[in-house]
Amino acid sequence: MSEVSAAAQPDDKRVFYLENEHPHADGGSTALGFWIYLMSDCLIFAMLFAAYGVLGGNYAAGPSPKDLFDLPLVAVNTSMLLLSSLTNGFAMLATARGRVAATQLWLGVTILFGLAFVGIELREFAHMIGEGATPQRSAFLSSFFTLVGTHGLHVTFGMIWMATLMVQIAQRGLIEANRRRMMCMSMFWHFLDIIWIGVFTFVYLMGMLR
Repeated sequence: MSEVSAAAQPDDKRVFYLENEHPHADGGSTALGFWIYLMSDCLIFAMLFAAYGVLGGNYAAGPSPKDLFDLPLVAVNTSMLLLSSLTNGFAMLATARGRVAATQLWLGVTILFGLAFVGIELREFAHMIGEGATPQRSAFLSSFFTLVGTHGLHVTFGMIWMATLMVQIAQRGLIEANRRRMMCMSMFWHFLDIIWIGVFTFVYLMGMLR
């Protein structure tokens, strides 16, 4: 009899723990993991901004921002990203209302604005490299290409994320998991918008004033 009780004891303990386990909100781990990632991205960009702040004035007798930057073109590029943030907001409103077609439409428009942003940025890079302003030319150019290029990579990954979400929504609709993914993606995209405002101000505008 005692052997039977002893054998049943582990199961009893397991049942006790299961019955007394604290409830966890659905998707809570996803939200926590995303915020941890976003904070780590903040640290990465903070270090890149700091590096540019230290190295951005070292031209090594090479071209300076006034020689390289096309401010009107950069302003157009900035407007592309700002408009993409607006259309992303429209996608979130459509998601909140359960409108699948509208959500897909606004995500597609956001991707188009993102492609325009990356395309203009690549054109700027190609022009600078064609003028001999490569990352190896000076500390200024090394820090510039690293900061702006890292942001451009994030925008590219954001567009891939949106395209993947469009496929998931087409397959399964606006289920709770897809709504949660939309929320995380939207925060990421707006985060990139804020970072670019910092790049535009700190790198381009202040660079033209040096």
